[in-house]
Amino acid sequence: MISSIIFITIFFFGAIWFTINVRKIRRNILLGKEIDRKDHPAQRWKIMTLVALGQKKMFARPIPAILHLFLYTAFVITQIELIEIIYDGAVGSHRMFRPALGGFYTFLVSFIEILSVLAFIGTIAFLARRNLLKVPRLVKSELNGWPKLDANFILLGELTLICFIFMMNGADEVLYRQGLSHAQNLNDGSLGLAISSHLGPMLFGSMSQESLHIVERIGWWGHIMMVLGFLNYLPYSKHFHILLAFPNVYFSNLLAKGKFTNLESVTNEVKLMFDPNAAVPISDGTPSRFGAKDVMDLSWKQLLDSYTCTECGRCTAACPANITGKLLSPRKIMMDTRDRLTEVGKNMDANKGVFKDDGKSLLTDYITPEELWACTSCNACVQECPVNIDPLSIIIDLRRFLVMEQSAAPTELNMMFTNIENNGAPWQFAQADRLKWSNE
Repeated sequence: MISSIIFITIFFFGAIWFTINVRKIRRNILLGKEIDRKDHPAQRWKIMTLVALGQKKMFARPIPAILHLFLYTAFVITQIELIEIIYDGAVGSHRMFRPALGGFYTFLVSFIEILSVLAFIGTIAFLARRNLLKVPRLVKSELNGWPKLDANFILLGELTLICFIFMMNGADEVLYRQGLSHAQNLNDGSLGLAISSHLGPMLFGSMSQESLHIVERIGWWGHIMMVLGFLNYLPYSKHFHILLAFPNVYFSNLLAKGKFTNLESVTNEVKLMFDPNAAVPISDGTPSRFGAKDVMDLSWKQLLDSYTCTECGRCTAACPANITGKLLSPRKIMMDTRDRLTEVGKNMDANKGVFKDDGKSLLTDYITPEELWACTSCNACVQECPVNIDPLSIIIDLRRFLVMEQSAAPTELNMMFTNIENNGAPWQFAQADRLKWSNE
């Protein structure tokens, strides 16, 4: 009874704290401007199934894709066993579903154990890729400090969780064979688990009854505490993509890559210049800002993108500007957007839900004009992202602000703008001379 009360209390507070943090992130995302992404639901479900659930774009790089699949599948399937652990913790039972499910229970838990071994292998490989092999896209300067620590911390946590699983199952296997397990004895001699039925006796077979019970309980409590700890760590980590990848892919931009959106207010003004009698909708007023200077000027989807980024660096590895030594890194664009949005959220928390101007902005304080103008708008970063994040849209909106609000375009572009304004073309030819080439 005491154990159940402790478990329910810990589980309740863990769930409450997670809910509080998720609500804050939701509020931060909704600070963005409205954008309609509810069209073509059938197409969106198809894309989400292939890209988010099926990991389609991951397999552009087969080796890391297979390693990630080990972790991804283990994470999803293990949640089935977690249901039993939560139930057992609440009512004080142990392996409550085993008598009812019989052989299917043994198959299911055995399958989870096999996936856990594969996840263990994948985790070791990912640690090696980051810290020993130093894969170029995983050692860029923007990953120094907390991002690198965060990645290693979560991988080490994954290894610890897997060890707890096999401590629990292995010690329980030995106890069950001796008729000392908390699980109901079905007189079948063994739990029959694919890995633990061999690993358990090998590691724990010589232990005393008291030691076995301690090891089994450490494994059980360690498992659930790691799960709750991981759950509440997610909102502070890049690994929040585990939950956000699905909605982020569902709300993907369905337009053809390279098709830019126009500012409606500017489009209407241009239409009126060409035809004063054009049927242009009456505007609700002058836009508060052309383009984006801070995170509040971006759309909610762009802010969702920033929270979904897992910092894998595929976008940066494919970026021609970055490859040729330019300052631009699409991954850093997303990380900076998330960091600024987090800072804005903390500002609101400290000021009773109202943002108090802190004299900072996403543009200049986090992302420099040099980074923005290095972009060639090639869409390589958008194509490469495994969860359909769009760094280019943020770059374009920030550049729009530089051009339309601050007239801060590079000299070459300003010359082109002047020529278009004066000559109706990007070249320094008078309008009367524009067709002389046809007489050659």
